[in-house]
Amino acid sequence: MAKESMKAREVKRQKLVNRYAEKRAALKAAGDQEGLSKLPRNSNPIRLHNRCKITGRPKGYMRQFGISRIQFREMASQGLIPGVKKASW
Repeated sequence: MAKESMKAREVKRQKLVNRYAEKRAALKAAGDQEGLSKLPRNSNPIRLHNRCKITGRPKGYMRQFGISRIQFREMASQGLIPGVKKASW
């Protein structure tokens, strides 16, 4: 389980990315590197981490499902993910 402070930091970064997305795109299209460097660092989408929607775990993230591999396994074992059959795991 991820710390609440880490989750909150990710939410804050996501808000910054959304707020500066249009301005960043305009500066990029104009080729204004100086203007881009003046934007907040955390407004860059590269700084976002993919985290499990359930536990907040940053590692072992599966983009297709939006959850970590551990949560995927638990949910598949319980039959909560349709179309997934248990193999030898």
